[in-house]
Amino acid sequence: MDKQQFECFTLSPLDGRYAGIKDALGEYFSEYALVKYRVFVEIQWLKFLIENVESDVLSKFNKDNLGQIEAISKDFNYDSFKAIKDIEAITRHDVKAVEYFIGNQLKDMGYDYLISFVHIGCTSEDINNTSYACMIKHGLNDVWLKKAKEFTAVINKWAVEHKNDAMLAHTHGQPATPTTIGKEFKVYAYRFTSSIENIENIKIKAKFNGATGNYSAILTAFPQLDWQTLNKKFVEEYLGLTYNPLTTQIESHDYTCHILDGIRHFNNVLVDFDVDMWLYISMEYFKQIPVKGEVGSSTMPHKVNPIRFENSEANVDMSNNICVGLSNKLPRSRMQRDLSDSSSQRNIGLAFGYSLQAISETTNGLAKCVVNKDKLAADLNEKWEVLAEPIQTMLRKYGISDAYDQLKELTRGKNISQEAIMEFAKGLDVLSDEDRQTLLDMTPASYIGYASDLCDIDL
Repeated sequence: MDKQQFECFTLSPLDGRYAGIKDALGEYFSEYALVKYRVFVEIQWLKFLIENVESDVLSKFNKDNLGQIEAISKDFNYDSFKAIKDIEAITRHDVKAVEYFIGNQLKDMGYDYLISFVHIGCTSEDINNTSYACMIKHGLNDVWLKKAKEFTAVINKWAVEHKNDAMLAHTHGQPATPTTIGKEFKVYAYRFTSSIENIENIKIKAKFNGATGNYSAILTAFPQLDWQTLNKKFVEEYLGLTYNPLTTQIESHDYTCHILDGIRHFNNVLVDFDVDMWLYISMEYFKQIPVKGEVGSSTMPHKVNPIRFENSEANVDMSNNICVGLSNKLPRSRMQRDLSDSSSQRNIGLAFGYSLQAISETTNGLAKCVVNKDKLAADLNEKWEVLAEPIQTMLRKYGISDAYDQLKELTRGKNISQEAIMEFAKGLDVLSDEDRQTLLDMTPASYIGYASDLCDIDL
């Protein structure tokens, strides 16, 4: 089946139309990935026991051969996955199927005596929560954060390159104190960076403490050992996660919610940028580069639509809805355990995926844009009334109490010409010659304060 045939039968656009996202995240959030990480955790647990627990059974194993056992997870492939799924078809239990698969592998290696230590002291959630934690950690670091940082770097590059491109600002949709293209992009670069830092500071937690979180089974078998310390060592040193010492049968999912909320916040900043770009394009502050062969409208040949920013907005909505749904669901569990979180967690990859697609759409949309400097200059030159602010502020410096009202009378709701505003400034005898000249030399394009300098702030 070729790509087009495959797309005919996909339910999610992440599997078809946006298959590149599936290819990027499939290694971390697919069913295959979940099974692979379960095998990894089980093998790491067996390795941990061999290296840290004294036992007549475990002592039979030559630690020099640990590489053979670790190969069960390192060499995991589709045949391994299929074998586990075939077992699951009989057991109707996905984690137990992994245990039996590993037992079969050990038997084939001649290590039958180790089979009883596979999954010893564990409940399914010890394996599941650690697997999901590894999936989230690696998917977040290897894919989502990497892409978010690359995108932020693009925004920051725009900020630096266009720091001197003066632009009429708009507050409440009305002409306002001028700014620069670069400074407005710098604001977004700063917001994206802050959002990324918040996500990076979240500790990805895992539990490994048995059926209801009390270490009861493993403590019964090995009462002389400090399992709180040992299991913390396992989770942190063998899995690279942060240990959660206090749980029910399940890890509480709070860190997952924090990450999803962090992605949602990044998404919201992204869609704020998308909407601004859409508006700037409609105002012709940016021109879109036509691509040969592309069509903007089925009936209006002239159109070049800002579809990338619109598509990004739609994908943000999808990601956010999933983030909110999971954040609302995952922290809630009936008493010590119910299974509803298990079904919900399988959708975590969609939250990441739609967010990545949104980032990709915005990146591609921005790549087709160029600053329309002629339009920027023309709009600034038509709005001399924005200089009412610096003029009334200068008058306040001299103690003129009705300065605001004087400029309000002159400019509010009016289009004021350069000549009119300059004539008013010339008549301000209360000002020093230097301050009056400052106003006379000022233009809407030059009235940008520190806007250019702000673009040089390190993120």
